[in-house]
Amino acid sequence: MIEAAAATGFDTADLPLTLLVGSLVLLVAVAAVRLANRSGLPTLLIYLAIGVALGEGGLGIGFENTNLTQVLGYCALILILIEGGLTTQWSSIRASVAPALLLSTLGVLVSVAVVGSATHLLLDFDWKTSLLLGAIVSSTDAAAVFSVLRKVPLPHRLAGVLEAESGFNDAPVVLLVVALADEVVPGGEHHGVLSLAGMAVFELAGGALVGLAVGWVLGALSQRIAPGSSGLFAIGVVAGGVLAYAAASVVHTSGFMATYLAALVLGNMPIPHRQAVRGFGQAMGWLAQIGLFVLLGLLASPSRLMDQFVPAMVVGFVLLLLARPASIIASMTPFGFSWREQVFLSWAGLRGAVPVVLATVPLTAGAEQMRWIFDLVFVLVVVFTFLQAPTLPLVARVLGIGNDAHAVELEVENTPLTDLRADMLHVKVGEHSQLVGVMLYELRLPVGANVTLVVNGERSYVPGERSVLRAGDQLLVVTKEAVRARTLARFREVSEGGRLAGWRMPTAPRP
Repeated sequence: MIEAAAATGFDTADLPLTLLVGSLVLLVAVAAVRLANRSGLPTLLIYLAIGVALGEGGLGIGFENTNLTQVLGYCALILILIEGGLTTQWSSIRASVAPALLLSTLGVLVSVAVVGSATHLLLDFDWKTSLLLGAIVSSTDAAAVFSVLRKVPLPHRLAGVLEAESGFNDAPVVLLVVALADEVVPGGEHHGVLSLAGMAVFELAGGALVGLAVGWVLGALSQRIAPGSSGLFAIGVVAGGVLAYAAASVVHTSGFMATYLAALVLGNMPIPHRQAVRGFGQAMGWLAQIGLFVLLGLLASPSRLMDQFVPAMVVGFVLLLLARPASIIASMTPFGFSWREQVFLSWAGLRGAVPVVLATVPLTAGAEQMRWIFDLVFVLVVVFTFLQAPTLPLVARVLGIGNDAHAVELEVENTPLTDLRADMLHVKVGEHSQLVGVMLYELRLPVGANVTLVVNGERSYVPGERSVLRAGDQLLVVTKEAVRARTLARFREVSEGGRLAGWRMPTAPRP
C-alpha cells in the first residue's frame, strides 16, 4: 500500500484509511508499553510484531523499499539519540565516559574480529561477508538500552557505561559497516586498514567537535532567544540536535556522534523550560521508535525468516558468549571493573533497531545478493532480545550488583520546577537496603531537600521527622537543583552504611 501510493499518487480519497491504520497502530503501540513494563521486554519487540502483522504475512501490506527504510531509519536514530542525550545526566556518566569510549571503539573492533572469524569458520562465509556481518551486529541499541536499563536498579557506574556506550557506538559502527559494504559490492571502493583508521579518527573527532560546539552555542543563546512558549522552545532544542547531525555530515564527519553530544550538552545546561524540553524529546523518541520498528517489521518477510534461523542462532551465541565478553574484557579491565561487573556488561549488550537498519546498507550500496543478511539480523535481534532483556534483573541479583536505593528522575508536567530551580526524585527502598528502619531525621538530607510523600502498596502518607522507612517504600523527594547531587549521594551513603554513615570516623593511630 505504501509503495503503491508512492507510485500512483496519494490524494484525499486515500487519507481516511491511512489515518485509520496509522492512528490504530499508534494507540496499540502506546497501550503495549504497559505490557512491556510488566514483562521486562523492550517495546521494540511489540512494535516489530505490529509491523510483521501488517506486512505480507499478515494483512498483506507490501513493502520492499530498502532505500526508504534506510533513510527513515537514520532519521529515527537521530531523534532517538537526541532523546537519549537530553535525558542523560552528565553526572551519572562522567566517570564512565572513558571506558564507554574504549568499548565503543576497541570493543567494537574486537567484537567484529571474533564474530567474523567464527562466522568464517562455522558457516563457511567468505572473509569480507563475515566481517561485514560482524560489524552490523556489533552495535548496541540506544532505544533498547534506554528503555530497559533504567528499570534495572544498577550502580550508576554500570548504568553510565551502558548508556554512554549505546550513545557513542552508533557512529564508529556506521562508518565500519559502510566501508565494509563497499568491499562486497562489485566495483565498490576499497579501503586499506590505515586509510580506514585515519578516516574513522577524523570523522569521529570532527563529529564530536561539531556536536559540542552546536550544543554549547545553542545552550548559551537559549536564555536570550527562548520564547515564552515551552512547547515552541522544545521544538527549537530538538531542531538543534538535527542541525548538529546535518552540519557534521556536510563537512564529512560523524553526524550521529555530533547529534548525541549536542543533545547531551543541551540537556545538562541550565536551559529554560527544562522539563518541557525533556518531555518533548521523549515524545519524539517514542514516536521515532514506533515508526522505525513498525517499518522494519513491514520490511521483514516471514516466509524468508525461518531460512536464516540456524545461522542467526550461531552468530547470536557467538556474539553473546564470545565476542561481547572479549570486547568487555579488553575495554573494562584497564579501568578496574570486577569480573561480576564484566559478566553483567557482557549480558547487557542489547541489540535492537540499529543492526536491523544497518543490514539494509549492503542492499542500498548495490549488493543485491546480500538480502539474506537483513533476515538473519532480524531473527537474531528478536530471539536474543527475548533471551537477554527479561533476565537482566535476575542476572544483576545473582551477581550481587543491584542497587537497593535506586533513584530515578520523574517528569512532572504543569509544575513550575524550572522556575523554582528544583528537581523531583523517586527513591525506592530495597529489601536489603540499610535505609530500612531509618527515621527521616536520621537521613540528614541537605538543606533544600525534603521527603514529601511515602507510598508502600496501597498505603501513602506525608512523613514526619520520626517516620520510619520500611522495605518497599517509595519516596517522593523534592530537592533544589544545587543540592540534587548531594541528596542522591546521601541516599546511597545511608543505603550502604546505615544511619551512622557519615558519623563514623577512622580510628586514629595510638601515639
